[in-house]
Amino acid sequence: MHTLNITPGGVSYPVFIGQQLLGNPELLAPFIRGHQVAVVSSKKAASLYLETLRKALGHFQVTEITLEDGEPTKSLAMLEHVVDCLLRDKHERSTTLIALGGGVTGDLCGFSASCYMRGVSFIQIPTTLLAQVDSSVGGKTGINHKRGKNMIGAFYQPACVLADVDVLATLPDRELSAGLAEVIKYGLIADPLFFAWLESHMDALVAKDSEALMQAVLSSCKNKALVVAEDEKEQGRRAILNFGHTFGHALETWAGYGNWLHGEAVAVGMVMATELSVRLGWVEEPLAERVRAVVQRANLPVSPPDDMKPEDFLDLMRVDKKTVGGQLRLVLLKALGEAVVTSTVPSGLLREQLAASCQET
Repeated sequence: MHTLNITPGGVSYPVFIGQQLLGNPELLAPFIRGHQVAVVSSKKAASLYLETLRKALGHFQVTEITLEDGEPTKSLAMLEHVVDCLLRDKHERSTTLIALGGGVTGDLCGFSASCYMRGVSFIQIPTTLLAQVDSSVGGKTGINHKRGKNMIGAFYQPACVLADVDVLATLPDRELSAGLAEVIKYGLIADPLFFAWLESHMDALVAKDSEALMQAVLSSCKNKALVVAEDEKEQGRRAILNFGHTFGHALETWAGYGNWLHGEAVAVGMVMATELSVRLGWVEEPLAERVRAVVQRANLPVSPPDDMKPEDFLDLMRVDKKTVGGQLRLVLLKALGEAVVTSTVPSGLLREQLAASCQET
């Protein structure tokens, strides 16, 4: 087992990465404050892992809240449902919420914890690759609004994160690939050696080799930990973690939440962002070719849907959270491993890139 310490905003919490962690009561018990626990899980995760977790929580008073799978669950209605369940079972301020599932479950559970009685403790147990390397680490929680993804939320840190790579063996191939998009992102924005490692190990990752997955999760979390420690609430450097996300979130919103997986949309967004960086003269075309190749080897898309138009992107990108004073800010590459946030992209070049991307088949 590997342990990373995340230290945003002067606090510290551990991320445990390893195998056979899910049913270990000794890992969980030190992070549960009182006698009450509420496990918030998706139906899929509950069917696979809830019984194991229940045994590890043997002597606690446990409320089980099982939600539908998919992005539409990140809603005000489901937030109210979680709070209703907590109030129904008389959960006190000493309660601990446990998120068992993917990023949707973790985001909703974490935001519920931040709101309930003005803040209670919570633990992340991510069961997808995407959640293990991204959404469970760093304290972003939230729900969606019909006009934009993650527009309602809070920065709220978990007490700990338990990333058991054994659970990835049951992950559907499409969801594994979606997680690999975020893994690739870390190499592009911060770690050229890791990106090269991914190029040489992508086949093993797609095949769910446990050792390769362990290394991918560990390296991804290390890279994210360094960025989050510098900038907990995304006032500066942390925004680079959104590489590919401005384009990707627009695509997700346009398609309807859940029709495209988050990682699939981010994969397209990373290709578009790299190609825009080429248009600006910041990186060379061979890097864009490498990005496209490794994304395709991860069984991810590299182009938007055929019927999505440049204006669709622009309309939705204007409500991106990185927009300041009406000025769109994009995360682009100055070099492999060097991402920057910029608001100086000429509108003509942006439109050229959108037109080129939307014409691809």
